[in-house]
Amino acid sequence: MSLTKKILIALVFGVVVGIGFTFVPESIFSNIDTYVLTPVGQIFINLIMMIVVPIVFVSIVLGTAGLGEPAKLGKIGIQTISFFLVTTAIAICIGLALAFLIKPGAEGVFDIGNASYEANDAPPVMDTIINIIPDNPISSMAAGDMLQIIAFAIFIGTALAFLGEKTQGINRLFEQANEILMFLVTLIMKAAPYGAFALIASAIGGAGLDAVGSMGAYMGTVILGLFIHAIVIYSLAIWLVGKGNPINFYKGFFPAMSVAFSTSSSNATLPVSMRAAQENLGVSKEISSFVQPLGATINMDGTAIMQAVAAVFIAQVYAIDLDFTAIIMIILTATLASVGTAGVPGVGLIMLAMVLQQVGLPVEGIALIIGIDRLLDMLRTSLNITGDAACAYIISENEKRIQAKAK
Repeated sequence: MSLTKKILIALVFGVVVGIGFTFVPESIFSNIDTYVLTPVGQIFINLIMMIVVPIVFVSIVLGTAGLGEPAKLGKIGIQTISFFLVTTAIAICIGLALAFLIKPGAEGVFDIGNASYEANDAPPVMDTIINIIPDNPISSMAAGDMLQIIAFAIFIGTALAFLGEKTQGINRLFEQANEILMFLVTLIMKAAPYGAFALIASAIGGAGLDAVGSMGAYMGTVILGLFIHAIVIYSLAIWLVGKGNPINFYKGFFPAMSVAFSTSSSNATLPVSMRAAQENLGVSKEISSFVQPLGATINMDGTAIMQAVAAVFIAQVYAIDLDFTAIIMIILTATLASVGTAGVPGVGLIMLAMVLQQVGLPVEGIALIIGIDRLLDMLRTSLNITGDAACAYIISENEKRIQAKAK
């Protein structure tokens, strides 16, 4: 049986078992979750996170060195960031449109008397830009600061490209390191079905059917937005811009999407998504190594859809009208907030707090959606990494066509 089928079966089985746990006493589920599900799921996540920093650093060094001239690197960088910003803005517009159409936060339905939420302060945008350049790259690697790791790797890769023959041995060392890391990814993925099952069962069992039922309209609106963005926006981009077959794309990328669904972390899924893009979709290693790690840090279309729906939902619950200026501010703030935000579970709530504060909506409203956010985090992470892969695929296919014409 292929790994894809095993993961799919594990996901379905995990959903069934998770729903089953909602009918057993809390004490029984708590013990099973504490001593079985959480350890198995956490071990799987730790296995992947163990190689995330090395694989990001090594792959971006190789990708940058492989791209060669700074002009080509700059061109691909501009294409990548442009794709991410445009699709994020579209995602927010989809979320806003659906939220105003469906009205998931009908006034008077929710009890907001006891709602409370303490928002964590997000770093100022200028600090994020300044901190892209690390003052201590080793410390950045230890802390897992992805933007700083990416910046340092780009500098190293550029140096290797300029020095050429002089650093051939170092370049070969990075290539061998990449082979080791990809081999480790293959080994770790053998544990993916077990990790996926444990994480899904724990998330659904912990959320409970009551929370899911009371937030059905909100969940349905977000999920609809995610599917529209994937099926319409990404498919059109792959078909029209990348000249590819969207069905083949999703079929080849499904293993990575399933891991993202279970881990809820773009960073944790990165080794798997890069391998799927390179081996199943034919994305060149240089472009995959540059675009996908960058996307895991700054591209969050799924999270953007959630923010848009949640902002309108909270406004509706508190009976606050959003004027045109507020809507524009939501689009701008949510788009910019995605840059420099770590691809880890739960980060969407921090970004949402920034959006709500910007447009004057009560941050306490986040308390209403915390109960089911973990479940939605799974789906939106799958969409986030799919956008990274779609961008890498489109750029790679276009570069192949340019090279073929040059010959």
